[in-house]
Amino acid sequence: MKPGRNRGWLLRLVIAFSFAQGAVSMARPAVSYRALALGADERAIGVIAGVYALLPLFAAVPLGRRTDHGRCAPLLPVGVVLIAGGCALSGTADSLAAMAAWSGVMGLGHLSFVIGAQSLVARQSAPHEQDRNFGHFTIGASLGQLVGPIAAGALIGGPDMAGTSALALLVAGGVAAFSFVSLWRIEDRTPSTSHTGPGGRVPVHRILRTRGVPAGIFISLAVLSATDILTAYLPVVGEHRGIAPSVIGLLLSLRAAATIACRLVMTPMLRLLGRAALLTTTCLLAALLCAGIALPVPVWALAVILAALGFCLGVGQPLSMTTVVQAAPDDARSTALALRLTGNRLGQVAAPATAGLIAGVAGVAAPFVMLGALLLIASGLGLRQGRTGPGAAGAGAGARTGGGGETDAGRVVTPPSPELEKRRTGRGGA
Repeated sequence: MKPGRNRGWLLRLVIAFSFAQGAVSMARPAVSYRALALGADERAIGVIAGVYALLPLFAAVPLGRRTDHGRCAPLLPVGVVLIAGGCALSGTADSLAAMAAWSGVMGLGHLSFVIGAQSLVARQSAPHEQDRNFGHFTIGASLGQLVGPIAAGALIGGPDMAGTSALALLVAGGVAAFSFVSLWRIEDRTPSTSHTGPGGRVPVHRILRTRGVPAGIFISLAVLSATDILTAYLPVVGEHRGIAPSVIGLLLSLRAAATIACRLVMTPMLRLLGRAALLTTTCLLAALLCAGIALPVPVWALAVILAALGFCLGVGQPLSMTTVVQAAPDDARSTALALRLTGNRLGQVAAPATAGLIAGVAGVAAPFVMLGALLLIASGLGLRQGRTGPGAAGAGAGARTGGGGETDAGRVVTPPSPELEKRRTGRGGA
């Protein structure tokens, strides 16, 4: 399967990712409710949630290395099996230690699936298609994040919290298993060729020093942290302002729907602004909107802020994937994506902990000001990427140009005329 050819594989990948992400988004709140039913306190809940994010950190780089020198697709069914197994076994666990262990298995499965899927998009997309295809790929995540919590909320409740949360986890395992339906023939069976053998792998420190990779990792971390903290702390804001939980749920769904809308119109926005300008603008607007949540605005204004914020946050994840892929050395793209996911997981652990400390000292609205500062830094990094340009992308990046004369920065450039090319190469025709 050549890059830029049939995109049926991308549609199947989006469908599979929707089920896998929906299962995880459904299972994570269900795990917390089941742990509470088993007698967990706030600290135990934090440990269980931390195991989900921390355990996969040790596997991210090895999985990326393996994918750089082999096929991507085998990681997808492995990830689905681990997600489905982690969900189902969490529903049958009768101790907090078992809950933490199976939560870690679920996190490892999600990481495996995402590394394989992102590497597949990078490998089977032409350079000028990567922004669009990564944007469509992340629609799967947004759909799962939109539907999963709603489904969990519909199943969990009543006096038997342990029973209903266990049912939700078993259903989540079944939802994950549906991903298998669309994983057929998703990758060319011909193994990818690599320019370096197992002994010539690009060192991690070299990847991290490549211009563009640290910026892509930080932008992704900032955007994901904003999404996580928004999900965790908006209910607390609602409690302080007297907003009903049902309204808060609708506001969070509105945010997710706006993110999906953003990714559907990613291509025309890129054509209009280019990648660097789009990243800079949306991160800057998201910073201002996050700070706006801290203001005592009415519910209708909060809905407008969250819709705009969801739209702006929809840009960062897919474009940071392309930034990392096109900046990294050719033989280390999957490893670079794994490092990006490692940064995401570290952010999922550190950002909520920091937000909790700030909220305890300065009030419940303070974490949103912190997010505004984080996104402001991300905006500056996006602007810097635009100034350095694709030619300074560092080792392995070069000035990659895809079909249609589109550069790494996402802008359309005019190719040199035939006469100029002849003069430049010294081949003036006979």
